[in-house]
Amino acid sequence: MTLRASSLVKKMLAAAKSELGEKWPDVRIYAESEARKLAQTIVMIEKLKATGRISRKQADILFDMQKQTSRVVLLTVEGLGLLAAEAAVNAAVKSIRDTVNDAIGWRLV
Repeated sequence: MTLRASSLVKKMLAAAKSELGEKWPDVRIYAESEARKLAQTIVMIEKLKATGRISRKQADILFDMQKQTSRVVLLTVEGLGLLAAEAAVNAAVKSIRDTVNDAIGWRLV
């Protein structure tokens, strides 16, 4: 299976929007940007794994770094607290978990 960033972004944004509710309009532009970055990182990991150029440990570190960056960006939005930012990122990631893990062949997400 080949992952498509656009499909991952769509799923992640739907999950984040649902999680954030009334705060979504304030966060949308940031969430869209971060979802694209996270999806691009995942697609890159899949490609590197397919060519044997990344280990599982390296992939886990790379994914966690991007996920942390997304949390930090969402935390900078006025009025969005730590719990809301964490919940939004977790909901977004959960929405693509099975698709990503199946494509990569191990539990990344």
